[in-house]
Amino acid sequence: MSKSVILVVDDTPENIDVISGVLKPEYKVKAAISGEAALKIAARKPQPDLVLLDIMMPGMDGFEVCQYLKADPKTAHIKVLFVSAKTEISDAQRALNLGAEDYITKPINPQEVRLIVRKQLLNKSA
Repeated sequence: MSKSVILVVDDTPENIDVISGVLKPEYKVKAAISGEAALKIAARKPQPDLVLLDIMMPGMDGFEVCQYLKADPKTAHIKVLFVSAKTEISDAQRALNLGAEDYITKPINPQEVRLIVRKQLLNKSA
């Protein structure tokens, strides 16, 4: 069985490194440092099964990226998890209203990230 593909989107390379390090043993990890790059990667084969998406990025923010992913029939099936330092309930609600599956706050807890990612990938058809 091939490994699930996860796209990590964050404008801070150190955050990408941390999250990638947590996930690489079990998954194939791709990375993007901007929303625009994330949309290009998500449209290419093999498409990611899941996107871990930061909110605060220059240019296109994570909310906008999620809107584009969910609006495009070619990428609407990709699961989105927000990973953000923003802890306001309104941000989490907005993320879920845009179609995200979950919202993880930074600093990340590696066990929490692995558990949530595994749960989402097991529920691929949900």
